[in-house]
Amino acid sequence: MKVIVVGSSHGGYEAVREVLADQPDTEIQWYEKGDFLSFLSCGMQLYLEGVVKDVNNVAYATPAGMRAQGVNVYTREEVSAVDPAQHQVHILNHNDGTERDEHYDKLVLSPGAVPFALPVPGKDLDNIYAMRGRDWAVQLKAKTVDPDLKNVVVIGSGYIGIEAAEVFAKAGKKVTIIDMLPRLLSLYLDTEFTDVLTDEMKAKGIYPATGQAIKSFTGENGKVTAVVTDQATYPADLVVEAAGIRPNTAWLKDTVDLDEKGLIKVDQYQQTSQADIYAVGDATLVPFAPTAGSARIALATNARRQGRIAGKNLLGTPQAMPAVSGSSALSVFDYHFASTGIKEGTAGAYGVTTKSVLVTDTFRPAFVPETAGNTKVWFKLTYDPATQRILGAQIMSKADVTANINTISLAIQAGLKLADLAYTDFFFQPGFDRPWNIMNVAAQAALRQEAGQQQIKD
Repeated sequence: MKVIVVGSSHGGYEAVREVLADQPDTEIQWYEKGDFLSFLSCGMQLYLEGVVKDVNNVAYATPAGMRAQGVNVYTREEVSAVDPAQHQVHILNHNDGTERDEHYDKLVLSPGAVPFALPVPGKDLDNIYAMRGRDWAVQLKAKTVDPDLKNVVVIGSGYIGIEAAEVFAKAGKKVTIIDMLPRLLSLYLDTEFTDVLTDEMKAKGIYPATGQAIKSFTGENGKVTAVVTDQATYPADLVVEAAGIRPNTAWLKDTVDLDEKGLIKVDQYQQTSQADIYAVGDATLVPFAPTAGSARIALATNARRQGRIAGKNLLGTPQAMPAVSGSSALSVFDYHFASTGIKEGTAGAYGVTTKSVLVTDTFRPAFVPETAGNTKVWFKLTYDPATQRILGAQIMSKADVTANINTISLAIQAGLKLADLAYTDFFFQPGFDRPWNIMNVAAQAALRQEAGQQQIKD
């Protein structure tokens, strides 16, 4: 059997790995239209800040390593069209300018997404960058040490935008973050968390220009010099656009069924509307555990699961894609946070009714001094008031307590309720944590909230 995989990021990579693991004698052709295999964009901040020294190490695999395992790897070769009736793909070889057709028995599409470019006047000026992919990483790295660069404007306050802002603030630049939404990171965290993080960013030289719409870019001599919003003008020697992504699927519109947003429609086995064609990654929806519906959650973890599931199904081992909770984490200077599932701020978008409790505690027992790593922890638990089913959570601290959110993700996927979490057995050792894990404390507080009782204080 011959399997063709298009795209070398998370989903495509895992599809290749799954086929290799299950049926290593399968003929695999793996296509990447760029010149670099499997670049890890979510590791870009580590490279830009110098934690990772070589940009070529920010990857899962190398062509030589995969070829040694029997995979036929093709870089700078673009699959430009698919003919489902003939089971063929058309390939543009950018290395030598030739074109050819290749037959497949099974096809995995991992086309990914591209950064959204704002359609405003001045959008073609120089020094307007994105933060996705190896080429942009190399260019951004050079800007971090450019002595003539003083002012950086980041558009968008999702994870990518916050990472970009922190990189350039640490590099000594004056940074402004512009977002149409009223709060930074508002899609990931509720107000109690974003208020603290916004103050932290302001203290580190990042100005939050929230609730503002971009009107234009202005420039001189072909280079951007300012960003104009509906409220102000901000000087800019560099603009980093991080205002979302769009699925890279225009070339597939006459091949597989797409939804109104251009996402590829897939079933629970990652199969598209065409037989023997599977799709994975940021160009698809994922099953969403809190609502039992589906959602667009462009995370590497989801793409990797989809790649594995597609690989199993195309080889004849039926397995449905498991529901996910949308778990993610990030550091913002000294703070570390994580979230999963539904928050108060996103409940409306999913059409669900929620209630929440916010608890704060210390990382370790009160007798442990701050000098020994004891610090404040915020934890917010969100649940369905009708059923008391756990729907989501957020956690934050200067200590790294983010792994707790994995437990909540599992609780969501298992359909657990407040009573299940309130007295769950978690270990205690004062060098690590409190006698009651903060998840226990939050669930107990939620049960008391529902019963109209007062929370027990240590």
